[in-house]
Amino acid sequence: MYDICTIGHITLDKVVTSQSVKFMPGGTSFYFSKAIQHFDLNYILVTALGSEENYIVEGLRESNIAVHALPSDFTVHFENIYSHNQDHRDQNVLHTAAPFGVGQMPELDAKIYHLGPLLSDDISLELIKHLASKGEVSLDIQGFLRYVKDKKVYYTDWADKKEALPYITYLKANEFEMHAVTGLTDVQEGAKYLAEMGVREVIITLGSKGSVIYTNGHFHEIPAYKPEAIVDATGCGDTYMAGYLLQKVKGLSIQEAGEFGAAMATLKIATSGPFSGYPELVKNVINQGTYTQDISTVFEK
Repeated sequence: MYDICTIGHITLDKVVTSQSVKFMPGGTSFYFSKAIQHFDLNYILVTALGSEENYIVEGLRESNIAVHALPSDFTVHFENIYSHNQDHRDQNVLHTAAPFGVGQMPELDAKIYHLGPLLSDDISLELIKHLASKGEVSLDIQGFLRYVKDKKVYYTDWADKKEALPYITYLKANEFEMHAVTGLTDVQEGAKYLAEMGVREVIITLGSKGSVIYTNGHFHEIPAYKPEAIVDATGCGDTYMAGYLLQKVKGLSIQEAGEFGAAMATLKIATSGPFSGYPELVKNVINQGTYTQDISTVFEK
């Protein structure tokens, strides 16, 4: 029995910021997996990529990350272009990879299955239902809201949301993804909408403004800690969820798990590439308690 199993594609990313242009592996599955490599967790990644990119999988295995790699004709290739404001980015897609379905999944059991779709057809509705019969399902919703036209990434509503969301225990969305799936701009109303659709814990990340977690009619306000520098925001949401689920599977409270995830994201944004720190670094950020702003301002009318 694994504690967490992440399912999602590894990508080849071109990351363009005001400071640099870099090529690196990416995707929810990659950033999540790297973020937990130095933590005590029984973990496995299920991914799919082209044979030319098998070196990425071998690198993960060399970091003691268990990986089950499915074959695909291509590896997903993203281009992420950031302005000076790291909360926003433009994306292009040059290649896509084989989708995940029930028939392709290896026989394994986990307490939490974390789904990281990058595009709307990456993970089937049948697979979501199948995994929910085996354990808790966590979802980073962004991929289900994306479609590609002329290699550009655009956002639209998720067609299967009414049928799929009752099977989701943990759902993460940023404020723009929340608007795409709910039609609402108010964070409180958007979170309540998703909970009414069946999600048990709704996590809305707000970049430098922090995050909020809604469950059982109650909002938990999670601060954003002040980073030493703002270098690269790619993978910050994935790193946040790695910290959150890592603490949840250990039985910690929502507030403790949210603060741990936020601290990991703060450390990640100060460097290029995935988070690779140790638990002590995360605890130091929490203990210092330096916030970017008062999260309560998000709820001011």
